[in-house]
Amino acid sequence: MNGSKDLVQQLVGQVREQVASLDVRAEVVIIPPALYVDSVVALCGSELVAGVQNVSQWQSGAYTGEVSSDMAKDLGCQYALVGHSERRQLFGESDDVVARKIEQVLASGLTAVLCVGETLGEREAGSAERVVANQVRQGLASVAGEQWSNIVVAYEPVWAIGTGKTATAEDAQAMHADIRRVLAEMGAPSETISVLYGGSVKADNAAALFAEPDIDGGLIGGASLKAEDFVSICRAFPVGA
Repeated sequence: MNGSKDLVQQLVGQVREQVASLDVRAEVVIIPPALYVDSVVALCGSELVAGVQNVSQWQSGAYTGEVSSDMAKDLGCQYALVGHSERRQLFGESDDVVARKIEQVLASGLTAVLCVGETLGEREAGSAERVVANQVRQGLASVAGEQWSNIVVAYEPVWAIGTGKTATAEDAQAMHADIRRVLAEMGAPSETISVLYGGSVKADNAAALFAEPDIDGGLIGGASLKAEDFVSICRAFPVGA
């Protein structure tokens, strides 16, 4: 929940200009608060695409304050975050609610970015892999067939979000590999689904993270609010990847 009209103009314009000169093939997505989606879409050009941070589990109706995936699609979004750790922790979103949101996103023709991750307590208790696997299985329970092409999974260890801490590249890789294993067990094309890492990704650790075989990119938080920092992370993506 950051931003203003001025920030949209400055940030998106600068990112678009700098991304155009990058020698990488990464897709760069800007996901602002819903009120600024229209402005962001207008500035994206061909270099960027837009997404929305949250959608409703309902398609339409008397749900004051909610934003549907159809509305996001109508404004030009291509992606929607679902199940971000803050939505789960602060707003009580269960795996069942997350699954219903995934269904709405896919029905609208958007790509769903399912966020999964464990708390520090769960990691210290040795249950991190089980927790994340359950979130993947339950959140994507109704996905089948060609719908898998519109699924992205973002692993965000809750203890590494906004804390300055980050999982080591090796720890992140291990969880990403486990996520792919779970996806394969679900009948998904696990090798072609993008699995992103989100947890205090910065310019100084991005290259090591992106070099791991099962880490396909990043879900960037605080470092995305400054164009120079964000583009530095984009630049860390492997050339030609």
